Amino acid sequence: MPDPAAIDPAQANEIASHKHDRPLVACAWDPLGRFIVCGAEDAAVHRVALDGMAAVAFGGAHDSWVRALGFSPDGRSAFSGGYDGRLCQWALAGEPAPPLRAIPAHDGWLRAIAVSPDGTKVATCGNDRLVKVWPVVDGLVAEAPVAVGTGHESHVYEVAWRPDGLALASCDLKGQIKEWTPAGAFVRDVGKAEALWKYDEGFRADIGGARAIAFRTDGAQLAVGGITRVTNAFAGVGHPGVSVLEWADGKLATLLEPKEKQHGVCWGLVWHPQGFWIQAAGGGGGGWLRFFKSGEANEFHAVKLPANGRGLALSPDASRVAVALADGHLKIFSLVPKPA
Repeated sequence: MPDPAAIDPAQANEIASHKHDRPLVACAWDPLGRFIVCGAEDAAVHRVALDGMAAVAFGGAHDSWVRALGFSPDGRSAFSGGYDGRLCQWALAGEPAPPLRAIPAHDGWLRAIAVSPDGTKVATCGNDRLVKVWPVVDGLVAEAPVAVGTGHESHVYEVAWRPDGLALASCDLKGQIKEWTPAGAFVRDVGKAEALWKYDEGFRADIGGARAIAFRTDGAQLAVGGITRVTNAFAGVGHPGVSVLEWADGKLATLLEPKEKQHGVCWGLVWHPQGFWIQAAGGGGGGWLRFFKSGEANEFHAVKLPANGRGLALSPDASRVAVALADGHLKIFSLVPKPA
């Protein structure tokens, strides 16, 4: 990792770019720092090398958009989840090959994947209102879950492991957050991200859900990002927002919102070990990369993106962020100032 004193989000600058021929919907950084994987509005997993940004597609397993992505901590395996409900495991370091696993995991969309910090479990969630925990045995994800968590009353949008691996969090369309044991047993209703859900009486439709989720490194807070202050559910008109909750009691600590109100959704969210949140957002107000100090409601710095930000990943050394854009670009920004 670079000298922590060298990290300065206010000096964030673009250092690399790759253009895909379809809009991107997600990205994840290889934990060994070799490449970035992307999901697009196609049915493939795309590996983008950092030395030259050349891309290779791994296909033949999904037949829908790939929004959910994850890695084993040792970097040997990548996991993908599609709107087809399949959970796939890949060995992405070599030439394109069929997946190691292709499992019908959820009835309907598989929305999110989270790999446990020790790499022994994979958690998934989806439109069937279920949270599933899959064991990893001898390097391969099992074809049947070890636990199926029920209790959510609406689509489950996101899952995340607490950094110590001792708890799993899930958040649904209505902002309800639940805690599960590492084995997948229900523990408690943590709380509700009230600002990220609304029932539109005119259109008789729910709009909301955690489109992004992240724990603080110490596990003391959980942040869930989505859309807030909705005025039109049919058109998705609202502002990108992030509810930061205290993990111990589920109470709202901070609601993160842009200083200048922007129509859109928070699609990506990470905690930086230097003590700030990073958000990627996009919608009718364009795309933005924003940086929020812990405990402060508005960003201290923002970078305008050329298109809607729909995915966000932090490099293993925390010096760079990757943003997946709706115009098909994968952009990499350095958080270290350019040399004078």
